[in-house]
Amino acid sequence: MNPIRALCVFCGSSPGVDPVHAAAARALGIALAEAGVDLVYGGGRVGLMGVVADSVLAAGGRATGVIPKALADLEVAHLGLTELHIVGSMHERKAMMADRSDGFIALSGGIGTFEELFEIWTWGQLGDHAKPVALFNVAGFYDKLAGFLDDVVTAGFLRPAHRAMLMVDDDPAALVRRMRDHRAPLVEKWIDRAER
Repeated sequence: MNPIRALCVFCGSSPGVDPVHAAAARALGIALAEAGVDLVYGGGRVGLMGVVADSVLAAGGRATGVIPKALADLEVAHLGLTELHIVGSMHERKAMMADRSDGFIALSGGIGTFEELFEIWTWGQLGDHAKPVALFNVAGFYDKLAGFLDDVVTAGFLRPAHRAMLMVDDDPAALVRRMRDHRAPLVEKWIDRAER
């Protein structure tokens, strides 16, 4: 079991319509700081990204942001972070966030959040890492996605062991604890072409 020193949070650059999402982002930031776990995220000061970073910092934690230069030039970079890395592309951003993190949490967000989640989960399925991956299911936000993924297993396109790699929790402190207690499941490193 590898120690969890830093967790990457994927989340929206919008706060969402319902304030429950921003409240959950604040709660997650506090849970990370109280557990002594650093935040790694996309480096923005807007939306849920800014909320979770500000919450970590206000609670005495450390927050590292990684943002492409094109977005930093639009003045959306958070300049009050413990560390801010400005990179050349989204690919560099995702690679640096993955390298600096011991696990990954998807908070509420849009297609960028989903893309980051599915890519890092796929890397785990392929055996490129054994880090925990989770959905922070705020107010049932990911209920339909979790149900759909179960349907994908039933349809034979996703192995149960690979589905089990994705944790789901609606309590931020409990989720951080689960990730710290995580032991990588024994799953096949390679997948059949038909499962791609």
